Amino acid sequence: MLRRYPHAGEPLTCEPLDQGLLNHGYRVSTTRGSYFLKHHLDDSTGDRATIVRQHRATQRLQSLGVPVAPPIEDTEGGTVTEIGGRCYALHPWVDGLHRAGAQLTVAQSVRLGALLGAVHTGLEQVMEAGAGGTEGAGRPAGHASPDPADTFAVIDELLAAARGRRPRDSFDELAEHRLLERRTLLDQHADRRPPTPGVPATGWVHGDFHPLNVLYRGADPVAILDWDRLGVQPRAEEAVRAAAIFFVQPAGELELAKVRAYARAYRRAAGAGAAELAAAVHRVWWERLNDFWILRWRYCLNDRRADPQFPAVSALAVWWTREYDAVCEAFTG
Repeated sequence: MLRRYPHAGEPLTCEPLDQGLLNHGYRVSTTRGSYFLKHHLDDSTGDRATIVRQHRATQRLQSLGVPVAPPIEDTEGGTVTEIGGRCYALHPWVDGLHRAGAQLTVAQSVRLGALLGAVHTGLEQVMEAGAGGTEGAGRPAGHASPDPADTFAVIDELLAAARGRRPRDSFDELAEHRLLERRTLLDQHADRRPPTPGVPATGWVHGDFHPLNVLYRGADPVAILDWDRLGVQPRAEEAVRAAAIFFVQPAGELELAKVRAYARAYRRAAGAGAAELAAAVHRVWWERLNDFWILRWRYCLNDRRADPQFPAVSALAVWWTREYDAVCEAFTG
């Protein structure tokens, strides 16, 4: 692999990194420094053309001053190496720390919102018209929101799995409680299902903007990582989803003072109006009310890596429903 990068030096060590749920990463130390080697494993985003598009986007964003870590080019100017049918990319190593919302001040929350706004406006400049379907002509309307009837079937399936788990533990008890609770909430709020947007989404987004994909050095964000989910989606929905991850507390509440500061900065930087954010809040709330991805991983895939997130994530949907007006005001006020 490193032979394709003559300026990288001779390899000394290669240490696997344990963060990241979809791809594998390694810290490679050489006689010339340290690098991040990414092994693209996700079938939905791991093809060469998709990866190259991500790389070109980060290179162009860097020219606009967005803090990113574009890949290093090999001797032929390429950024993707295929070995054994799998794709790899070599990036500069960026020293820094991940910060959850609890570690951010209100001023840093402002900076985070402005950063995501800069990402969205930057992508609007650097992505080619039509790439990934940005032109609306001839394309169907936006994605339909989850149907409660489908969710009820999923709840029944997951309930059977949680109740049948042996040996049963406290996670299974909590899962059963949350599933029953969610079924009641969905039944009560079924009439609030968001309508399908009449026009397709046209905004480019990072696609996975959360604390593990933003590196800080001191108080400053120095790199936005992992552009695998780069795509066309409603941009304000990404802003709401990101806030729901950054600013959720262990008990499932959002730090609304920080959300408000973040959202105001995002709206200024992205040129997004209050109505756009209000619609996004409603759609993401409904999405969360119908989403059980952590339980699917545990019970359907036997993958427990996301289990620690479940208590806060599942409590958030309940708290958000109860405090819907306050959450909406924080994003739009």
